[in-house]
Amino acid sequence: MDSIQKLLEIMRQLRRDCPWDRAQTFATIAPYTVEEAYEVADAIAREHWEDLQGELGDLLFQVVFHARMAEEAGLFAFDDVVAAICAKMQRRHPHVFGTADERARGAETGSWERIKAVERAASGSALDGVARALPALKRAQKLGQRAARVGFDWPDADGPADKIREELGELADADTAAARRHELGDVLFAVVNLARHLHVDPEQALGDANRRFEQRFRLLERDLTAAGRELAEYDLEALEAAWQAAKKRLSGHG
Repeated sequence: MDSIQKLLEIMRQLRRDCPWDRAQTFATIAPYTVEEAYEVADAIAREHWEDLQGELGDLLFQVVFHARMAEEAGLFAFDDVVAAICAKMQRRHPHVFGTADERARGAETGSWERIKAVERAASGSALDGVARALPALKRAQKLGQRAARVGFDWPDADGPADKIREELGELADADTAAARRHELGDVLFAVVNLARHLHVDPEQALGDANRRFEQRFRLLERDLTAAGRELAEYDLEALEAAWQAAKKRLSGHG
């Protein structure tokens, strides 16, 4: 029995004999699938390759789990999942798997996206296929990219930068909690569009900012509490001075 068949058999046994696994549904397992994908990304970010091996296994198990539930429901089986992704990869790489003429032309810039665009056009909107379960920041990025591909976009970064200023003004004028939430969402969406025009991944940029904040705050915290005082005992001026000192010591960029 090869390794993937062994894994499939383990999944069949779990669904048959384990009360917890047997009780699960697509909806209850989906959060674990998302969590495992993040753990794969975290192992890569840490360049911890032994952890990556384990996390990829956990993610593969999630695929097998969903496929098994689908097979039990008469929807599709694991082999159908594999066949579908094989067909998609071959269809979207004609320079590798296509006719002799397509292979001779080699990879064309943007060919992948053009093929996907044709597939989306056949199904409906240019926005089809942007998963609703994506984190909001990533989904905003993808929605903006999709709209831009059909011409709905600013010509340069000045457009979204002006939009940010406009939305900040509307946020300042908002006088209810619902209005503030609405306008703040528009600000964030405009910031994501600015990041796209600057060729910056907003998720990575915010992740970097999170790490800088954490490093600086931990240093500030350590320095100020070393004197035996709680952080809350310091006034804002002292906290700001300690923050600036931490930034300088860590050679940050503000």
